[in-house]
Amino acid sequence: MPELRTDRLLLRRWRESDLEPWAATNANPEVREHLGELLTRERSDAAVALMQAEFDERGFGWWALEVRATGQFIGRAGLDEVDEDMPFAGVDIGWRLMRSAWGHGYATEAALGCLAFGFEDLGLPEVVASTTVNNLRSQAVMRRIGMTRDPADDFEDPSVPEGPLRQCVLYRTPGKMLTGYTTRRDTIPLG
Repeated sequence: MPELRTDRLLLRRWRESDLEPWAATNANPEVREHLGELLTRERSDAAVALMQAEFDERGFGWWALEVRATGQFIGRAGLDEVDEDMPFAGVDIGWRLMRSAWGHGYATEAALGCLAFGFEDLGLPEVVASTTVNNLRSQAVMRRIGMTRDPADDFEDPSVPEGPLRQCVLYRTPGKMLTGYTTRRDTIPLG
């Protein structure tokens, strides 16, 4: 599994010690505001196991995020294949940070590292990102990393029940070399 380093962050394999703070993040109503119901510890742990298995299978996915200076786990960021039931296809970029990690530029920094990996290492032709129409914080990150939105691409998420979380926006960025942004990649043996 590749490990990415940005100026302040380490994007790495998940550890047992990440499970408790990740579960607390998924049980936080403010963090889950645009994601739906709160997750139990069991569902949160199962999600980590699935993320790890998919990463091992595909060679990309969701990394655990750690602040390099302190070693503190702060959430996740990564690339994922778009679900088949969505009205678009491709590879999606995303992030979810603990509430205490908001407002420090970590989501933007992690996302830029993920884009560099996707374009330079995986050779992706495009990366997409989606969120609810009211998730202005995530939309701001999408714009900061150079993604653009065409309102004609906005959609209703078929996996979400009727309500405020169903209407979503879609951002895109074409495959390109990120000028002036690099990450240091290390290969970590599987297992």
